[in-house]
Amino acid sequence: MLLEDRVAIVTGAGRGIGRAVALDFAREGAKVLVNDPGVGLQGEATGERPADEVVREIRGRGGEAVASYDSVADFASAKRIVAAAVDAFGALDILVNNAGIIRDRTLLKMTEEDFDAVIAVHLKGTFNMCRHAVAVMRERGYGRIVNMTSAAGLKGNFGQTNYSAAKAGIVGLTLTLALELKRYDILVNAFAPRATTRMTGAIPGDHDPVKTRGPETDPEHNAPLVTYLASERAAGVTGQILGKGAPGPSRYSFVIYSYSREVAEMVRDTPWTPLDVAERFADTLAGQLQERTPGK
Repeated sequence: MLLEDRVAIVTGAGRGIGRAVALDFAREGAKVLVNDPGVGLQGEATGERPADEVVREIRGRGGEAVASYDSVADFASAKRIVAAAVDAFGALDILVNNAGIIRDRTLLKMTEEDFDAVIAVHLKGTFNMCRHAVAVMRERGYGRIVNMTSAAGLKGNFGQTNYSAAKAGIVGLTLTLALELKRYDILVNAFAPRATTRMTGAIPGDHDPVKTRGPETDPEHNAPLVTYLASERAAGVTGQILGKGAPGPSRYSFVIYSYSREVAEMVRDTPWTPLDVAERFADTLAGQLQERTPGK
């Protein structure tokens, strides 16, 4: 088993992709803290406890798991999540930052609260969890962190200013942490999933990044690569952006993204003026312009 005797935290693990990852971790031998406050899609309280269901499922299969209901968006609350894993299992080896909410609106309809709430859970929540988890992992000289990004953060998506900004921020955070933490054998990667979940179900069809529906879009098909990244077998893999490929009939794929790599250059031996740029842009950099159609 790839994760035998490892201790993992998976946030937002009560449903969807987080649940699939938590179950896969347990199948591979990990002891799992299943974190989920049981909120609705927009972060509203519901009184539900989906984390309990996942814990029961793991235990029913002979695995070890505990539930946590704290929010990642609060710094002190995130510290309690990490402490709960250490208290329950005596260590922490793996962190998957999957918790998320959506408040989709076009820019002129989006409120400050809509923006702040999504940033708080996705981006600040990822920072909060990494900050506290790394303090524990560094003492052990070992760690694996997988931060969930999105095609919306890599390419943009209509009506998701807040979500796209948060997911793009997670990429920047991931790349920097990979540089800082490699010396402690703490590897940090980003993963962009694709799946049919209650979150994608709330996105209008024209802008849904999944598009097609079928068995290939089950959340469980994202888990194997995340589990690999969480394992010792992924030694040397850090600072990467990976993801689930586009689904299709009998099509299961994973991808790696090339991020912010220079693809063209416009150069001269004297300083540029705006007019110089205007005259040269079309026959140099313009050939590498990327399409910005929603969902592509």
